[in-house]
Amino acid sequence: MSGLMLNEDNSHFFTSRDADKMTIEGLKELVDHYASVQMKEILFCPNAMRVNFRPTNPYWQPIWAGYDPDGPDSQPLFKGVETDNAVNKPRRWVHNAWLLDQKGINPYEVWISYTREKEISPWISMRMNDIHGVHNPDSFMHSDFWRTHPEYRRVPYRKMIGWPDAALDYGHREVREYSLALIREYLDRYDIDGLELDWMRFGYHFRPGAEEQGRKLLTEFMQQVRDYAEKISAKRGRKIKIGVRVPSRPMTARYLGMDAIEWTKRKLVDVIVITPFWATMETDMPIELWRELISDENIILAGGLEILIRPFPEAGVELYPEAGWVFHNTVETVRGAAVSLLYRGVDRIYLFNYMDSETTMPDKDDYQAALNQAGELDSACSYPRRHVITYADTHPPGQPTPCALPAKCDKDRLAEFGIHIGPKPTSGTSQVIFGLGRDGNLEAEKLNAWINGSKCDLSDTPDIPFHPTVHKAVAFSVPNDALNDGYNVIESLGETDEYYEILWAEIRIEPQR
Repeated sequence: MSGLMLNEDNSHFFTSRDADKMTIEGLKELVDHYASVQMKEILFCPNAMRVNFRPTNPYWQPIWAGYDPDGPDSQPLFKGVETDNAVNKPRRWVHNAWLLDQKGINPYEVWISYTREKEISPWISMRMNDIHGVHNPDSFMHSDFWRTHPEYRRVPYRKMIGWPDAALDYGHREVREYSLALIREYLDRYDIDGLELDWMRFGYHFRPGAEEQGRKLLTEFMQQVRDYAEKISAKRGRKIKIGVRVPSRPMTARYLGMDAIEWTKRKLVDVIVITPFWATMETDMPIELWRELISDENIILAGGLEILIRPFPEAGVELYPEAGWVFHNTVETVRGAAVSLLYRGVDRIYLFNYMDSETTMPDKDDYQAALNQAGELDSACSYPRRHVITYADTHPPGQPTPCALPAKCDKDRLAEFGIHIGPKPTSGTSQVIFGLGRDGNLEAEKLNAWINGSKCDLSDTPDIPFHPTVHKAVAFSVPNDALNDGYNVIESLGETDEYYEILWAEIRIEPQR
């Protein structure tokens, strides 16, 4: 049975609520916001480098360690926070977690119990290598372990260029033992149905070039986790499942040390979530390959959806800075991705950064629609959906990022795209839509499109949002009988010597209702 899984991250609740919500009823309200007929599991994340509760093991610190509740915003814990707004958010997080502890309320105990009351399966999700804020070495988020052991970081031999350089290196036994201490506490302490190890926060766990040796170490690590989970399962009289979040492509996961296929062969995991990292939702993950490689039919395979959508890496960063970093999915793009993933064989649609505020869909109606429609094929197909070309944002060191966009076409240069739509529609209308870039002033009438060899005529462009890199959107109607189940090939040629710059490409389907 398909459905939704949703990840509630380690900071959202505490930064998005006022202190008067730090009560049992306030905690329950969060679960109420996520409960839907399609929601099967909610995964609560208590940690990045620190945890949001008072730990019993001596290695991890609570988020409020070093906090003076009567002190000013400028107290040492918040050193390096640059703006008043930024101060207020961290202080709110720290203060609210501290306040719950002062009241004797463990939020995760409340959430787990209430989620089960709502007939939804409660999980804990552990971030295995979170490095938020490492550009500020004094950040309140950082653990004593990370601060005092720079030699255990992934790239200690040169200056930090990107955040993954400062991640912990699981090639060190001490790092693995440090993480195992928290895993054991989660399993000992919380009455959960499953524990997810989130290897995609932040996805790089070994010194560059040491990933092959690291692959064997992580498999041994996963065996230790499974062994301890089995021990706790025997005590409780029911199985505690183990899940993992890994890169979207099997060989990418393997080459980064996360050999999820080997883990299934050894029966170390029960759930695999394949996912991009953060930069974009990935709309063309190789589900069929995963299914072929996973021999155990009892493994739950989930397709992870991120909140952002981007057509190529430089969109809004290097080539098009005016567009900005952030462009969110709408319910139509979510439904499109979900339809494709479910049709290809995933058991769950996994929502990451789809929380009820802060990192969420801008339109609240869209958000509720996604919670009620995106987890099952029939419901997702019953409403308008957009199948958008994106890319895979995670790759091993030294490997390039393949992208279909941007693309150029003129009278002698063909632009060609493959888009997977799941089941072809049996009614309604469909369009091919291109988003043009800086040459968006070229006449749309001089641009041609075919789908699966059938000519598409120019049509009115629907009033829907496009990534800010798009200067003009051009739509073509698709003949009713032209679409395939699964993949569809779009071809485009211009009629002039000047080229059209295509920065966005999609198939939009609007069923008849």
